[in-house]
Amino acid sequence: MDVNSYRESCYEVSELITRQYSTSFSMAISLLETEKQRAVYAIYGFVRVADEIVDSFHGYDKPFLLSNFREQLEYALQNGISTNPVLVSFADTVNRYHIDKEHIDAFLESMNHDLSKSNYTSNSDLDRYIYGSADVVGLMCLKIFCNGDQNLYDSLEHPARKLGSAFQKVNFLRDLSNDKQELGRSYFPEVADNQFDENRKKIIEQSIEKDFNEARTGIKQLPGRARLAVALAFWFYQTLFNKIRKTKPDQLLAKRVRINNLRKLGILLKVALLYKTRLL
Repeated sequence: MDVNSYRESCYEVSELITRQYSTSFSMAISLLETEKQRAVYAIYGFVRVADEIVDSFHGYDKPFLLSNFREQLEYALQNGISTNPVLVSFADTVNRYHIDKEHIDAFLESMNHDLSKSNYTSNSDLDRYIYGSADVVGLMCLKIFCNGDQNLYDSLEHPARKLGSAFQKVNFLRDLSNDKQELGRSYFPEVADNQFDENRKKIIEQSIEKDFNEARTGIKQLPGRARLAVALAFWFYQTLFNKIRKTKPDQLLAKRVRINNLRKLGILLKVALLYKTRLL
């Protein structure tokens, strides 16, 4: 096996991680052109490993592991190689698509916050965290979708950030119970005092709805099959959000709301039809 064969295997590892952790995103990514699929898998694999370090590597030295992960990334970005396969595919993608280093740094900074900050008591603090943990991931993907068209990227930057924010807030709302009980975290200022009722839930939902509305405007401007893939992810999360809106606060604190695979298949068929008839 030579270096090129190793690099191909690294991309396969990132794809495997994506498929293992998220059926929804895997389904959406699979609709992209092959080269863009590989690149987005590489991004997802990278962010997933970093997220797992801070969220699930209990009993291990998380600060060391995250710091070491970051050091290995720096080497991979500079030299194009690593013994960590996820970092090989990610670094290759970063260099191919000229992904901004400041976005990578912002993401890792938000991951670092998860090691020390457990409560967000202001919207400005939450916005900064979400920018690093979600918005910049959307911007990394946008770099791939635009593939060198900087004018298109600039015009879609705001909708891409808002889509990342909407997805992340839906995740936070869905995972209220697990975040609090398992990780000791509370992201929404509205529940920082451990109180959660219909009024507070409504405030959070209004914020998410605003993000979705601002994100929606950019989907039709995406080139090629990126429009189809992002629309599918959008509809998955919109459907999940609608289900959360119908769920009582005490139920959200007791269980994790999900969309079953049959429902996801129905959404896929609907979005594919809209795309094919040029209504998307």
